[in-house]
This record gives sequence, C-alpha cells and structure tokens, in this order.
Amino acid sequence: MLAQGKTPNVLIAAARREPVVHMPEGSESQGSVTRPVRALILENRMAVFVLDKKKHPLMPCSEKRARLLLERGRAVVVRLHPFTIRLKDRLGGETQPLRLQLDPGSRTTGIALVREDETLDPDTGEVRREAHVVWLGELTHRGAQIRDRLASRRASRRRRRTQNLRHRAPRFLNRTKPQGWLAPSLRHRLDTTLSWVARLQRLAPITSLHQELVRFDTQAMQNPEISGIDYQQGELAGYEVREYLLEKWHRTCAYCGAQGVPLQIEHIQPKSRGGSNRVSNLTLACAPCNERKGSQPIEHFLKDKPTVLHRIQAQAKTPLRDAAAVNATRWALFERLKATGLPVASSSGAQTKYNRQRLGIPKTHALDAVCVGPLEALHGWNRPTLAIKATWRGSYQRTRLDRFGFPRGYLTRRKRIHGVQTGDRVVAEVPSGKHAGNHVGRVAVRKTGSFNIQTARGVVQGISHRHCRVVQRADGYGYAIHPTLTEEARRVA
Repeated sequence: MLAQGKTPNVLIAAARREPVVHMPEGSESQGSVTRPVRALILENRMAVFVLDKKKHPLMPCSEKRARLLLERGRAVVVRLHPFTIRLKDRLGGETQPLRLQLDPGSRTTGIALVREDETLDPDTGEVRREAHVVWLGELTHRGAQIRDRLASRRASRRRRRTQNLRHRAPRFLNRTKPQGWLAPSLRHRLDTTLSWVARLQRLAPITSLHQELVRFDTQAMQNPEISGIDYQQGELAGYEVREYLLEKWHRTCAYCGAQGVPLQIEHIQPKSRGGSNRVSNLTLACAPCNERKGSQPIEHFLKDKPTVLHRIQAQAKTPLRDAAAVNATRWALFERLKATGLPVASSSGAQTKYNRQRLGIPKTHALDAVCVGPLEALHGWNRPTLAIKATWRGSYQRTRLDRFGFPRGYLTRRKRIHGVQTGDRVVAEVPSGKHAGNHVGRVAVRKTGSFNIQTARGVVQGISHRHCRVVQRADGYGYAIHPTLTEEARRVA
C-alpha cells in the first residue's frame, strides 16, 4: 500500500511517447506502469478535478495539463472516477464560481458542472449569460431493483405464514409513517443524488445549485385533449370498472376474440412484474386465455400474434410509475438541496426543452442538465460523459436458491479475498494462457481466488488473483465513459 503523500513510481517511455500513468493514493503497490493502467488515464478525456495540499478543491483542469503535472511529479492521483489529482506544491488559489445543475429523473439523473460568464452588450445594455460546460455525468438509479426485492421479501413472508413455517402474525395498524416519508425505492433516488452533490462539492468550488423542478401532468399524458371539468370526473365517470371494460373492449376476449363466453378481468402487465390495478392496465380475457397467459409479459405471450399485440398496446396506456416517482421526490430533493447552505434555484422543464431546441443540442440526460435555467449561449457541451450506475456494496444473503426455493450453493462469509472484493476496479496482466493479455474492469471475487472481470468488451472469467492489481476500491457505483458525439451523431440527434 502507498503511504499517504508518497510519490508514486513513474516510468516515462519517452521513446514511444507513451503517457505516464500514476496509481491512486491508497492503492496497491504499483510496480511498473503498463498499457492497461495507461488506458485508465486516456479514457478520462474530460475535465480533471484538482485538490490542493490540504485537499481543498481548486478549479478543474484539462486532461493534458493533469498529465504534465503528473509527469513532473507535482501531483498524485486521488481517484480514477471521477478523475482527481492532488497538487503537492500548492496551497489554495484563485477559483471561479461553478454551478451544479441537476435534471432529476426516475431512472437516470443528469448532472452538469458549468462555469457561467455574464457579459454586457454595449449596444443594448443587456446582460448576456453564457455557460461553459466543465463536466458531465449521468447517474443511473436502482429504484426498480429495490422495489422488486421488497416485493420478493413480502412474498416470502406470506409464504411462511400460509405454510406454517416461521409464523409471525401480520402487523395491523401499529405502524405510523413520519412526515415526509418516502418509499425505499424513492428514498434511494433522493439519497444517491444528494450523495453525488456532496461528493462534487468536495472536488470542485461549487457556489450554487440549479434544479429542474418539473411536474408531470399524468392526466394530460394519458389524454392530451383533457381540459376543464374532465380533470375532476376522470376516466371512469358514470361507469363501474367491469362495465367500463366491457364497453372499452366490446365484450370480447382481447387475446382470441371470443364472444358470448364468460369474461374475466385480466392485467395486461402482470402485477407480479410491476403492473398496477389502473384501469388502463386492465383488459378482458376468457378463462382459457387468462390461464395460458398467467404471469407472462404480454410481449412474450403474443409474440406469434404481432397484430393482436399492437392492437392491445394501442388501446392500453403508458404506465405512469416514472412520472409518479419524479412528482413524489421533486420537492423533497429541492428542500434537501437548500439544506446544503448553497443558493438553490429552480426552473421548469419547458425552459430546458426551449434552450435545448434553440441551441440545437441533442437530448441526453447530462445535456438536459446543462440546459436547465436561463441560458443565452453554451460552449463546450460536446465532451465525454461519466456514466455512474448505482450498484450495491454486498448482500446479507449467503445462500443461493433455485427456482423452487431450495439451496443450490453457498457464498463465502469473507468480503475480501486476497485483498480484493467484488466491485473493485482492477488491472489484470495475464502473461499466458487462454486469457493472455491485459484486462481492466470491475471484478467479482470467488473464494477459490479465480476472479471474473467485467470489461468494456464483456466478462472475462477465471482470472487468478495473482494477476490482479486494485486501482480503485469499490464505492457502490459502476463507472463507464460515454464518448463525445460525432458530427454525424449530432445531426441525427
């Protein structure tokens, strides 16, 4: 392990003009600088975060300047994602105000760090606001996985009660929810976003925050022509649910077209797969079709009947779970951002869309965050984006089950194997054999010492721990670099 503050070993292959690569502080011993480690620097062609001697944030610099500082021994690497260096000969310095802009989403949140300039037009006297993009990121949440795991736990509890296993009487009216309570899947979206806001505050001199405070009109999403009293009446006004479905589906089975037979209410998207009881997710089916479909997705059940599938999907309506998640967390996120002590501003989604279309910028989550708020001109938006995917730090479950619920294998109780744990980013240099070569990526460990490495080209299995070297410890997130948009991609977008 490197001692804190020590200078990493540096090998400069000047004859081949190879860039110098440094290992992060606190990583394993480096040995020689190799091609896969050098690739970790090359893939970070975006702004590099800079800290002074006391780890206070300075202005980010370019990748080229960071490489020069590392070559000359004036800096050491702190983290690879997001790429951060610490200067060894500088304490404090002049900084420019940076603004962190957020485009919250149900599945992915766009994050942008921008530097804003205000210039005065000498002819009109108007203040022109121009933004310079410094860093882009897209944070992918795992709220859907949390929801599915909670549903699985709920099913396991019910099974134990019904089969007289480990019995516990169900709770009834003995739990209260505090003010501002959010479901675990929604709280995860909130916590991960705030975690990255706090992390970026430690890496850059952020002076203000800006959030897109969007509200989805779920009724207008289902019926764009809705207005006036229709908002109060709703879709079922004057109908019972069963009567409404009989009128909507013309008293026929939606799958086989049978008429004059008893019809049952059927969920288009099964409840076991996240479907709801909303009337837009309900249809009519005869008993044989309902039994055959079971809990299958409708796409799988009607894969041989594309015409019927298209007709049912056209009559059904888009699920609103993503819009509901954003509506439920937008004010909670805004209040938590104000608690950071920084000035917080908000703007509408319509303004974001207006800025993006007026400036001719492709639609991505990160670039939507760039376009949040008042904006006259934008510079440097076509740059790589750091894709951040929320994973997990481990699992309490040590037994793997088959589809019938019986044990099929057991996991080790040790989290680290030979100094490596699942989620670490490693460099593997395999000298010979089936997987000879250099591999860089996220590692999954085994008790035997034979690891799997998730690289950009796929999973490489069976890599010995002797060939692996840790370059960044697991922090609960996975990272990837989305390259810049080419001119052809920009025109298509």
